[in-house]
Amino acid sequence: MNNPDNILIHCQGVTKQYRKGDNLVTPLEALDLTIPRGDFLAMMGPSGSGKTTLLNLLSGIDQPTSGSIEVDGVKVHALSRRDLAAWRARNVGYIFQLYHLVPVLTAFENVELPLLLDDMSRRERREKVEAVLSLVGLSDRMHHFPRELSGGQEQRVAIARALVADPPLLVADEPTGDLDRHAADAVLGLLKTLAREQGKTIVMVTHDPKAAEAATRILHLEKGKLLETAP
Repeated sequence: MNNPDNILIHCQGVTKQYRKGDNLVTPLEALDLTIPRGDFLAMMGPSGSGKTTLLNLLSGIDQPTSGSIEVDGVKVHALSRRDLAAWRARNVGYIFQLYHLVPVLTAFENVELPLLLDDMSRRERREKVEAVLSLVGLSDRMHHFPRELSGGQEQRVAIARALVADPPLLVADEPTGDLDRHAADAVLGLLKTLAREQGKTIVMVTHDPKAAEAATRILHLEKGKLLETAP
């Protein structure tokens, strides 16, 4: 982690505040965090501790009130909204708890969606979509609709969609929260493989200690502050 070339994310003094009525709410306060490439980091903490806020800041969905966030050398905190959207499309894959698949589209079409605005041929898109669906073990389900898939299969489609643009960073917000234990373990095994064999950096928010055990590091947040890290 001392090698700058091995660092994907560097946060320094990150604070996030917003007003709620007459109150000033501070979900994160003066947080420092460094994440190396290929790390699988789990973030835990009680509700309201700042986990999802941090996830949104790292992924460029939101911007800090103060402090700096650099991802792969890019000062994400300083980007305009337009540049941030373009950066996010190239560099971040987001995995949600409830999948957010389009029900009238097949697995193939759901995964293809992020590529439709790119300047590539239909053949190039097909090759990329088929490759990531194969990677998540769903080559035989690519023409099925979400209603024809199990919850675990739907989440794997969502992971394939997050991967299809080949971003260096995957952020996952409770990715196993809606799954039974067997399906959850399969998804966690896939995430571990993506970090270990594909070099993806994964930041996962979870309330599940067993899910957190799949990560290489566990980060604990409470009241917007980093308390400890554990292997």
